[in-house]
Amino acid sequence: MKATIVTIGDEILIGQIVDTNSGYIAKALDKIGIQTHEMLSISDDKQHILDTFAKLQNQVDLVIITGGLGPTKDDITKKTFCDYFEDVLVEDQAVLAHVTEIIENFYKRPINQLNKEQALVPSKCEVLFNKMGTAPGMWMKKENTVFVSLPGVPYEMKYLVDYEIVPKLVKEYQRPYIVHQTILTYGQGESMVAERIETWENNLPHFIKLAYLPAPGRVRLRLTARGENKAVLEKAVQENVASLSEIIGDIIVGFDEDETIEVVVGRLLAGQGKTLATAESCTGGKIAQMITSVAGASAYFKGSVVTYSNSAKTTVLGIEDDFVHKHEVVSAEVAVAMATKVKQLLQTDYAIATTGNAGPTSEPGKAEVGVVFIALATPETVLVTEFNFGQPREKVIDRAVNKALEMLQQAILRKTV
Repeated sequence: MKATIVTIGDEILIGQIVDTNSGYIAKALDKIGIQTHEMLSISDDKQHILDTFAKLQNQVDLVIITGGLGPTKDDITKKTFCDYFEDVLVEDQAVLAHVTEIIENFYKRPINQLNKEQALVPSKCEVLFNKMGTAPGMWMKKENTVFVSLPGVPYEMKYLVDYEIVPKLVKEYQRPYIVHQTILTYGQGESMVAERIETWENNLPHFIKLAYLPAPGRVRLRLTARGENKAVLEKAVQENVASLSEIIGDIIVGFDEDETIEVVVGRLLAGQGKTLATAESCTGGKIAQMITSVAGASAYFKGSVVTYSNSAKTTVLGIEDDFVHKHEVVSAEVAVAMATKVKQLLQTDYAIATTGNAGPTSEPGKAEVGVVFIALATPETVLVTEFNFGQPREKVIDRAVNKALEMLQQAILRKTV
């Protein structure tokens, strides 16, 4: 079963907002064995919408459309649906009662005509009741293709996908099984990982596909198996993951889409009852942001200081101004001092410090763009390493953050061996 996801809205095409709906819908469909054939973004133009529907008709089994269901004049999806399906709009009493309740009881104002028009739906459609908002979803079928229209508001779309569309698709359609397994690696680039696993990759069964998903400092390997027998697929994926672990076990940190380096580090710290602090300069607090993105981080993360300026390193961390000028702010010595001071200040077992030049420019005689010193204070010592992450600025910062967490992970694991 193949699907196409269509987002409608000029605001997406001009870059005013980012389309997050398509990714959510595609993931939901994938979990129930439906392959997303393509994603399209089109304008709020009636003819453009009609042409898109006609192009997709009988080419895919399912078309899911988001956007254009609001009460204003530029929201034309419902009327265009009527034109395509040769239908008319009628008032749905259940939807009208729901809209009235939201407007009058929640917003505490009288319902107006535009609000009432939210209850207008094509007479031939199956209404998908939207408990989270005023715009209902619509399910219509023409020949061999089902067209589903959803509101563009993300939380309303998510509700309808999870509680209306997915259950209906599971109940009414036969679908193949899709089994995914994600392997998270840190510390080696895509080309190096690919070289190490080339023979293993070449011997994968024909029904298992491998995708490389690189990011600064890490590579996700995603295995996807498709077929009619779920048990066979799961067994084959497990066997191949096991054989992969024998080859690159030294860089694998997890086997789950959500098993990020910050999750792994947090689990290690919590498991040992250890604590962490950070002192960041060039990374601007991003290490702390990643650590605290994990629920329960307060159990092991005590806090962070962003000492971006030289004066902050002196006034907040207590590093002597003469010391900073003697060694230069981007130096191993200053990184070590930052890690040592923040570890003492917040009384933690581990502390990370970063100082570097993320760019885009460098002063004569100063550290070149891309140079970053990362220091890690452990219960026994302070480790410091110099890196050159190149350009641009965003890449330098992201790679520094990931490398710092990778250094922390390795240090904790050495303690457990």
